Amino acid sequence: MAAPARLRRLLLGGAALLGGGLLYALVNVRLGLYVPCLFRAVTGWRCPGCGVTALCLALLRLDLPAAWAANPVLLLLSPLIALLAARIAVRYVRSDPAPPPPWEGRLAWGAVAVLVLWGVLRNILGL
Repeated sequence: MAAPARLRRLLLGGAALLGGGLLYALVNVRLGLYVPCLFRAVTGWRCPGCGVTALCLALLRLDLPAAWAANPVLLLLSPLIALLAARIAVRYVRSDPAPPPPWEGRLAWGAVAVLVLWGVLRNILGL
């Protein structure tokens, strides 16, 4: 597939994702409806991503203290996650068959390890 077609697909997918997120935020704020955390519903424990809805809504309001209170580790990892997502998107558009550099994989697995550790600690220590 040519680069312009891949870019078009990526932009359409990104717009759909953004539109869905904004619609979800509107429904959440106006009607108080939200998607419950399945992990928490089943186990009673908070997952590493619990609070992501509140985090995103706080960031939309530019309320950093509320975003921090919702999920500080995910807030700190957000720039890293955005960087990795952007690098994947660029490789996709360029149709680059070369594998990603090793540091990128280590960074991604490091972020996963931090999130798992956060998920454990927040339940043990009540964070």
